[in-house]
Amino acid sequence: MADVVVVTGASQGIGRAIATAFGSRGGTVVLAARNREGLEETAVAVDDAGGKPMVHVTDVTDSESLDRMVRSVLDEHGTIDVLVNNSGIGGPSGHLWEVDPEAWRATFDVNVFGVFLASRAVLPVMIERGSGSIVIVGSISGKRPLVGRSSYTTSKTALIGLTRTLAAETGPHGVRVNLVSPGFVAGPRLDWVIEAQAKARGLTAAEVRAEFESESPMGRLTEPEDVARAVVYLASDAAGGVTGADLNVNSGVVMY
Repeated sequence: MADVVVVTGASQGIGRAIATAFGSRGGTVVLAARNREGLEETAVAVDDAGGKPMVHVTDVTDSESLDRMVRSVLDEHGTIDVLVNNSGIGGPSGHLWEVDPEAWRATFDVNVFGVFLASRAVLPVMIERGSGSIVIVGSISGKRPLVGRSSYTTSKTALIGLTRTLAAETGPHGVRVNLVSPGFVAGPRLDWVIEAQAKARGLTAAEVRAEFESESPMGRLTEPEDVARAVVYLASDAAGGVTGADLNVNSGVVMY
């Protein structure tokens, strides 16, 4: 397993689970997000798991912020082996013609432009060394409609194209790029999605949650740890022949 891993959006939810999973395998886990308090809580989890946390308050929509984080990591550790692009926001809810344009654009700033900037900041290190792995966290919402969430679904669809193109561009340099598509991941963000869907569709939150669970052949939501294990696999030597892939981790809700 790689020695130095950068995880964006590491202050909560899936990002915290991913960081903790890498921590359990030792090495340094660089925790990047805007919320220092959340990052400090993740750092405790990483340390408890056996890893060496490194906290960096970072804004993935700001290239200078990302460059400072990368320089700091290189000054202390000399390299970056893995980048996990996990930062993302849910974006506004409502029919497209009702949504504020700036809120729509802001979703892309984090979910797509942020992945571009973070990858751009880290790739020169990997290319110079001739090895590295980037894992992007997408969503099944990039593959199917989600009523009232056009900015989110469109941004996650964009990550599929970005992953494949970046894998083709960086493969000759020994760098692998893959995508994980979670779905209905239990936690605060899904609770928010359920509430938004209930409001948009005139249903109760309990009805929406039951609907989400029923879409899985396994009759369950996906746990953050399910996603974390998949990310660790794609970043590891065990997936040495895998690049440009889109791995579904959604309890069978989407199978393509």
